[in-house]
Amino acid sequence: MNNTKYVFVTGGVTSSLGKGIIAASLAKLLQERGYSVTIQKLDPYINIDPGTLNPYEHGECYVTDDGAETDLDLGHYERYLNIPTSQANNVTTGRIYQSVINKERKGEFLGKTVQVIPHITDEIKNRIQILGNTGDFDIVITEIGGTVGDIESLPYIEAVRQLQWDLGEDNAIVIHLTLVPYLAAAGELKTKPTQHSVKTLMQSGVSPDILVCRSEHEISDDIKRKLALFCNVKKQNVIQSLDAETIYDVPNLMFKEGLDYVVLDKLNLSTRKQPNLKTWNKFLERHKNPTSSVEIGLVGKYVELHDSYKSITEAFIHAGAAATNKTKVNVRWIHSEELTPENAAKQLEGLNGVLVAPGFGDRGIEGKIAAVQYVRENNIPFLGICLGMQMAVIEFARNVLNLKDANSTEMNPDVAHPVINLMEEQKDVTEKGGTMRLGAWDCQLTQDSKVFQAYKEELISERHRHRYEYNNDYKEQLENAGMKTAGVNPKTGLVEIVEIDSHPWFVGVQYHPEYKSTVLNPHPLFVSFIKAALKQSKK
Repeated sequence: MNNTKYVFVTGGVTSSLGKGIIAASLAKLLQERGYSVTIQKLDPYINIDPGTLNPYEHGECYVTDDGAETDLDLGHYERYLNIPTSQANNVTTGRIYQSVINKERKGEFLGKTVQVIPHITDEIKNRIQILGNTGDFDIVITEIGGTVGDIESLPYIEAVRQLQWDLGEDNAIVIHLTLVPYLAAAGELKTKPTQHSVKTLMQSGVSPDILVCRSEHEISDDIKRKLALFCNVKKQNVIQSLDAETIYDVPNLMFKEGLDYVVLDKLNLSTRKQPNLKTWNKFLERHKNPTSSVEIGLVGKYVELHDSYKSITEAFIHAGAAATNKTKVNVRWIHSEELTPENAAKQLEGLNGVLVAPGFGDRGIEGKIAAVQYVRENNIPFLGICLGMQMAVIEFARNVLNLKDANSTEMNPDVAHPVINLMEEQKDVTEKGGTMRLGAWDCQLTQDSKVFQAYKEELISERHRHRYEYNNDYKEQLENAGMKTAGVNPKTGLVEIVEIDSHPWFVGVQYHPEYKSTVLNPHPLFVSFIKAALKQSKK
């Protein structure tokens, strides 16, 4: 019998308390204690995946090696654990219902009335256990999105109740993350929101084993005793989670509070081996004590919501804290719709590097092109990601090759010079969800390139999420004018990376390097970009 243990993380009182960070921090501590751990996210929305969601709705869409478009929390899981996630690590209500309806259409329920219980809850239980049944993990942590009491979360909570019953004592526990607010007028912390939240959870038949209480102020022993009494948990299982200077402090804070210890105790697992966060804390030391700083402009059209570019900003942190850099990366958020050739010099003044961000559609692209032109002509280090790389090709074609109407067929289907074009296999695609070039693809690097110096290997694998590609019909013209091809997909011959040799550091990549940057393995391209920005800052 498989003896994988399950930890469920629910949230109450309010959203955005940091369930993903708590889950990732706990997983990191358990991993450091020698256990094999993975984390999955259950999202209650009816979209099949977040691939069709506007970033303003849900932050960035994170992509895994196997091409799953997922919740941004999977990025946190990978950044903390340094192991890849997959399709099985993110489940949505849309996917659950789609699967059950498909089975019903095939007649798999033998004429039964298909209902939320047992059919939907059974499907949820199956999805929760897919990772555990592989035999690869000692512990599976499952984060349930939303807030307890939300109508859409009810089937998930019911599935947890059933699983606790099915798996038996010591094999499945529930951590409830809640808020203990400080009322300035009363001058005290209030436990009532947590009591109500736990009561709501218990009305669904689930009693939390551990409470993690977010607060801006220290939670006294008296308050812990009160919470333990009213919420039916042991006092040592009431864990405080104070606001931290950085999310990367949270594993240390949770270790100090003993979260990993009480989890292992509840699961009847050995607590003998102590976590060794030596490498993690070396990263933190460099991150908190930089020897220099740079300012990078992030040019995008969703900059009002910084979570739209979460993996990029975290990759900056990892690259800045890399042993070779020890640099604080300050991000200047620049809205591409407000950027023009006339104001580019003022908007980008004083920057040590510019990253033109990914995106879809024609809104704000002329601003991105203006940014590329300014940094190319003024020798400012440049990194273009996905659409950012495509804008670099368009800008070069317009202003160096003098193909004034050069564009992407995404923006103008009838353009005379489509230097960026729809992939052949995309031309008959009518559905939007999950139909792009997704997931890990190989790329062959040329040895005399800046990217080769960064990666120090010829064949790399990076994650993609796009429909449109560099048009090879213009490759010879672009290369002859100075925009060289530095990386090509060995199977398709499609250009993945462009560089300009005459520029100090000008790189555009069709893939998303930010998805693979972790605390323990900062992405080499970001490390190299920040190093170039550091060099520029000293001029």
